[in-house]
Amino acid sequence: MLSISQAYKLFFTLPHQFLSASVNHFSSFPRTKILSTNLTQPLTKQTLTSLIESSSSNLNHLRQMQAFLLTTGLSIKTSLITQLITYFSSLGQICYARKLFDGIHKPRPFLWTTLMKLYLENDLHIEGASTYSTMHQIGVKPDNFTYPIVIKACGELDLWLGSSVHAHVLQYGFDFDFVVRTELMIMYVKFGELGSADYLFETMTGKDLVAWNALITAYVQNGLASKSLNLFHQMGSKGVKPDSVTIVGTMSACAQLGCLEMGENIYDFARKQGIIVDSSTIVNNARLDMYMKCGRIDMAQNLFNKMPQKSVISWSTMIVGYAFNGYSKKALDIFAEMQIEGVKPNYVTFLGVLSACSHGALVNEGWIYFEYMNESRDKNIRPRKEHYACMVDLLGRSGQLEEAYKFIKSMPIEPDSAIWGALLGACSIHHNIKLGQHVADLLFKLAPEIGSYHVLISNMYASAGRWNCVKKVRRRMRQRGIKKVAAYSYVEFNGELHGFYGGDKSHPQSKIIYGELEKLIKELKIMGYAPKTDSVFHDVDMEEKEATLSTHSEKLAIVFGIINIRPDHPIRVMKNLRACDDCHNFCKSVTKYTMREIVMRDKNRFHHLKNGVCSCNDFW
Repeated sequence: MLSISQAYKLFFTLPHQFLSASVNHFSSFPRTKILSTNLTQPLTKQTLTSLIESSSSNLNHLRQMQAFLLTTGLSIKTSLITQLITYFSSLGQICYARKLFDGIHKPRPFLWTTLMKLYLENDLHIEGASTYSTMHQIGVKPDNFTYPIVIKACGELDLWLGSSVHAHVLQYGFDFDFVVRTELMIMYVKFGELGSADYLFETMTGKDLVAWNALITAYVQNGLASKSLNLFHQMGSKGVKPDSVTIVGTMSACAQLGCLEMGENIYDFARKQGIIVDSSTIVNNARLDMYMKCGRIDMAQNLFNKMPQKSVISWSTMIVGYAFNGYSKKALDIFAEMQIEGVKPNYVTFLGVLSACSHGALVNEGWIYFEYMNESRDKNIRPRKEHYACMVDLLGRSGQLEEAYKFIKSMPIEPDSAIWGALLGACSIHHNIKLGQHVADLLFKLAPEIGSYHVLISNMYASAGRWNCVKKVRRRMRQRGIKKVAAYSYVEFNGELHGFYGGDKSHPQSKIIYGELEKLIKELKIMGYAPKTDSVFHDVDMEEKEATLSTHSEKLAIVFGIINIRPDHPIRVMKNLRACDDCHNFCKSVTKYTMREIVMRDKNRFHHLKNGVCSCNDFW
């Protein structure tokens, strides 16, 4: 007869056809003891929990444990089944986990919530929301742990669905639960329902630092940096002391806006107050990101060199930052250094690598990195839609439009609007109206509400003088209520943002700015600057085109900087859209004439301009 320890060992080595006999033998010792690592343990729920945990990385062992629980009647123990379901899911067996769940008689709300959570962890948001729907339909009453999970799922799907769940929250009386309300706030921010998010926050009783941080982070993650900073200032007026999470969120907001001075002030305040320490990798990563997005690659590199600990986020931030600033070779050098140091890259790292190839027109290198990702066994770096979009951008920018189109058609995943949008942008740069028209038609079906695609094809028609086509596109935009995003630029000065729209005269210094701008353009024309009137996409005469060009937002911002910012300091301009060809030429001419340095960040990249030369080499 086998000893207890022999039976335990045999349990995990028998093939499936002998599993039943093994289980019967193993269970033939009533209230027996199992020897494990030379310790005796009663066959209790705690012992079984440990056994399941020790089997968590082995699918075969987990199935044997499941069979053991079923044959011994221990499958009624909800905690043990929950543990099995969780581990099956962690091994990629979410369908098997669901079958195990479906075999449970009247699962409790906790089990339903666990299943929904597992779906979310596997990015199966529809399945998670559908599970909640089933739960609701059969009359299982949810608890306060259920709603944060299902609200997160709705945040990835649909506002109407989320609003319906919010109604259930009110129905079951969970509307004042702190975690539930916080998740509702985050969901509404994602869908741009800022009024609803603000109302939930303002009416939250006894909100603590976690609530403040949640909303600050939600605003940042959804591109609402100004609201994030406003909330941070409200914290101070309310006497709520920030923590490191708050500081990271606000520095990320400063990074989005390009507010270097403001970000540095927030960092200094937090350090003096003892809120953060210089050795914090998370805080330093936020600083790296801020420096890179403000065009201060020197400060980022200096900080990176001094960091006592560097995570994959640190390396990826540097690679993405150098790529965005137009220093493609340096980005790839950092990636090579990362590999030498033995740091494992992730999908963000490769986004930076492919972006570097795109900004540097490094097509061959881009293909090499992409194929490496494609052939990798590491699922964390297998190409995602963002990487495919980068490859389309790389091929398209380099003029290989047909190759880019073929690449999209051969993709193993369904291309989304971002991928087709990258090709449309390339068609616009290279004036390929035939392909651009075909791509635009696809985009109007995929994402009819995105105005930038309508504007791109309209501008392509305008460049070709096809004004009837321009009128048709603009008429369609009006009929559908689609509005063109207005271009604006801003400069940080004395801790404040000074913003300008095209032809804008609302700034207190407008009279001085327009006077200086007129003088500057005259001087630049003498030096050889000639306005590129083909950057005006309206059917007007040449004089009116030049007048329109002369008051573009970045020109106003640059002249404001010349007037107010010290000559030995660069003028940093942030713009929400791609800089037009004329403004790019204007900036180069200004740096040559005034000997001032200009750092301009547009939608696509940074332009470091000095002595009439731009870091982009006129490729953007």
